[in-house]
Amino acid sequence: MKLLLAVDGSKYSKKALAFLLANRDRLLGSERADHAALHVINVQIPIPPRARYTVGSEIVKKYHDEESSKVLKPVCKFLDSHGIPYTSEWCAGHPAEEIVAAAKRRKSHMIVMGTHGRGALGRVLMGSVAQNVVAESNIPVLLIK
Repeated sequence: MKLLLAVDGSKYSKKALAFLLANRDRLLGSERADHAALHVINVQIPIPPRARYTVGSEIVKKYHDEESSKVLKPVCKFLDSHGIPYTSEWCAGHPAEEIVAAAKRRKSHMIVMGTHGRGALGRVLMGSVAQNVVAESNIPVLLIK
């Protein structure tokens, strides 16, 4: 089974990762070590156009690189330490749209994600992101609380 794991660095993303590990055989099967059935994605909120113009595209890209690295690095380290093959990426955009689009591009069979994001605002946003992913996706979505 090909899974897309959406992560944002929140405790709910960590719970989704732990759930994936605990159910590794059921969810990922006994895939070959050289074949990644898991794709990890982090979606960064885009910088408003006026701010992007003011600071410049290179600074915005560097900012997104650094922020996504803070999220993806520990996830990748965890997956590496457990011998789980994966691929990863980050992008900037509307989280729900980007998650669903990535799942379609990768021909994923299921999307796995936490139910809430970081902080009070993040909980509201990720809750709506999870809700929108469920509404927009044509494949199963596993939400981890």
